[in-house]
Amino acid sequence: MNPEEIHKVEQLLGHVFNDKKLLKLSLTHASLADSRLQSNERLEFLGDSILGMVVCEHLFRTYKDLLEGDMTKIKSTVVSRRTCAIVASNLGLDGVIRLGKGMSDRESLPKSVLAAVYESLIGALLIDGGIEVARDFILKYLEPMIESAADSGHQHNFKSVLQQASQQLMDQSPLYLVLDEKGPDHAKCFEVCVEIGTLRFKSCWGQSKKQAEQQAALEALFELEVAERLDNGEVRLCRTRSKKSESLEVIPEPTAEQPS
Repeated sequence: MNPEEIHKVEQLLGHVFNDKKLLKLSLTHASLADSRLQSNERLEFLGDSILGMVVCEHLFRTYKDLLEGDMTKIKSTVVSRRTCAIVASNLGLDGVIRLGKGMSDRESLPKSVLAAVYESLIGALLIDGGIEVARDFILKYLEPMIESAADSGHQHNFKSVLQQASQQLMDQSPLYLVLDEKGPDHAKCFEVCVEIGTLRFKSCWGQSKKQAEQQAALEALFELEVAERLDNGEVRLCRTRSKKSESLEVIPEPTAEQPS
């Protein structure tokens, strides 16, 4: 990398590196390196951990009313490969990654490569500038996404949407069935599914009956094609009568997996 290229990256990151070789290493994909130890993979490993720690600490300090399960869902959304790739692309990091011939010939880079360089740069910022530099860089771009994910958990009532949709589509109301529960009394998890008439939809687990019902309702909306998840992570609700669509903020994917 020449001095102009280094300066360009430093401007993107908002940090002037003391160790320019470290910056160069953080941008070096394994396809270009003579060995994987000379690539950005070790920095990616470090950056991934720092990213998770910074987001978790921010959630803990900022959202004092969120339960552990709520914070976990937001964190899993915000630090996902998809989100990291979006941030990397918005920063223009796809134009500064140092790639081998086979990779550089591609028209567009895989999301995994974009996410990896974002995480490796976080690792490099930590080593060169310390935790505050890394934290400032992370939150500068992720804090709005964290706020969006936190707000969506409070604002969107999928049970209400499903009630309207089921009346419009089938002239019936949904029933919520508790299929199973796990854990001690003070920390139970519940498995809930939705039934509408003769249809039973995919079940979901939650840390409360209310949470499980909301997730099960969203799953039913997906299966009824009343809702869809877009490539950018947003959920779009398609109103069946008005033919209008409403784009909602990023909402963690519901899961039907049994808690461990």
